[in-house]
Amino acid sequence: MNLPESVRRVADALAQRGHAHAPRMLDASARTAQEAADALGVQLGQIAKSIVFRREPDQVAVMVVTSGDQRVDERKLAARVCPGGHKLARADAEFVKQRTGFAIGGVAPLAHVQPPVLLLDLSLFRFEQVWAAAGHPHAVFPASPAQLALLTQARLDDVSAQGMDLQARAMALLRAQAAMVACDPQAEPPSPCLSVCCMAPDNGLCVGCLRTIDEIAQWSSLSVPQRHRVWQAIAQRAAPQPGD
Repeated sequence: MNLPESVRRVADALAQRGHAHAPRMLDASARTAQEAADALGVQLGQIAKSIVFRREPDQVAVMVVTSGDQRVDERKLAARVCPGGHKLARADAEFVKQRTGFAIGGVAPLAHVQPPVLLLDLSLFRFEQVWAAAGHPHAVFPASPAQLALLTQARLDDVSAQGMDLQARAMALLRAQAAMVACDPQAEPPSPCLSVCCMAPDNGLCVGCLRTIDEIAQWSSLSVPQRHRVWQAIAQRAAPQPGD
């Protein structure tokens, strides 16, 4: 199949990073999240939509990849990405095309002509699989949220208008990081430490990383498989409980 140049760029980036799924060309338009969900027969939230902002005055592109059923809280986003004296503005079609190399309606979360400040919203991790634009209004590719985070090297955060409280955000970050670790069982897992070393008296777990005192003390001497098992335990401990 002869793919448009912008889709080939995404396909090449996915292949170079070892992703198993190439872009798929759809007969129907996937220009909006709703159109993509309808064409694929999936939930609206499973569409990983890319929203681009213009940071002023340095004219840097800021991209948020979030669930199709979520809105971005621009004040929250600005607090994450705007140093003193900077602010966010909406990006027009020309700015988006110049900075990313893609037209609005087909902006992929990777393979940009100029690397943007890139954030992946934690709302995506509600799903086992999501679909992202692949450089064209008719092109998409599937990935798990953890795979998408690794492919894009995006910062993980809560920037949706629905939002989370601090404890929910911390647990969502741990679950997301655990899912990313699980993507490559052979890789050296990062330390779960969040520099919040306080043991909860009710369950004996660190309130920051959900490890036991023994897991924390032994971390430096653990093998790679043992470290993966600790991350698996963290994922189980951080899993939402009934009623959450």
